Amino acid sequence: MKAIQINRFGGPEVLELVEIERPSPGPGEILIKVGAAGINFFEVLMRQDRYAVTPALPLRPGVEVAGTVEALGEGVAGLRTGQRVAAALFAGDMPAGGYAQYVVASEAVVAPLPDALSFADAVALLVQGLTALHLLKQNPPAGKTVLVNAAAGGVGSLLVQLAKREGATRIIAAASSAEKLALACELGADAGVDYTQADWPERVRAANGGAGPDLVFEASSGKITAASLALLAPFGRLVLYGPLAIRDFRPGASEVQALIFGNLSLAGFALLPLLDTRRLKAELGELFGLAAQGALRPLAGGSYPLDRAVEAHAALGSRRSAGKVVLTP
Repeated sequence: MKAIQINRFGGPEVLELVEIERPSPGPGEILIKVGAAGINFFEVLMRQDRYAVTPALPLRPGVEVAGTVEALGEGVAGLRTGQRVAAALFAGDMPAGGYAQYVVASEAVVAPLPDALSFADAVALLVQGLTALHLLKQNPPAGKTVLVNAAAGGVGSLLVQLAKREGATRIIAAASSAEKLALACELGADAGVDYTQADWPERVRAANGGAGPDLVFEASSGKITAASLALLAPFGRLVLYGPLAIRDFRPGASEVQALIFGNLSLAGFALLPLLDTRRLKAELGELFGLAAQGALRPLAGGSYPLDRAVEAHAALGSRRSAGKVVLTP
């Protein structure tokens, strides 16, 4: 079978299409014929050796897939050959290898898909969907004004929609272009602000009657993070998530003083420690059900054949795309 492998760190060109042996499922495992494999920005950083942890090489990336059951290992119950499924590989014992025609996954991280949900949309609800779901569980938005930075991205676009469903009083979307802001407003944001403009914090306050937001979801870095912290209303909370959130933000004495005297909170978020395989299928089922009913809209950011993985990574790395970029083996 064909798969993508990284043998050295560098630009998109280090993604090599290789021929490897098709895996076989062991006890409690499922062989999936991949219909769509998700690409994540942290994989772009890993490819460049700019991620928090340096991965061992050679590396076959890909932590999330959707497709059909090709074969079942011994002891697997409740699934059948040919059934449509999605696999959150990152939550299991084999957390990578999804950029391929076939992949083996533990039964614990595989969930059935509704017929109404495409493979590409399902993949958009794995890393990004679970991140948005748990961000809001950790930081309930009901009755609050919420600022969502990178609001047209994979997580941000879902945060806008889910926060609206969960009772946010007002949602302000921040993004880097008029097109992205229009999309965020179409998904349910009450106002949009271009955070590439120098006066964007003032525009956020203007969109909220002169007040700052109560809750900020921040996945950018540097000056945007610092400005978002300064924007918070008294008793507000800034939540940092994503691989860029740890870059270029160095809070100093003035930020600490603002936290103390404003009764503000600065919180971090990491998905993996929050995942429990005993609840994973139910959480995925909730997301898949909302999307199948049309109550949650995953954003498509582009679909590329496996042999165009270089192009797909280049598009995501340039930050040109909005929504989920996928490979279709």
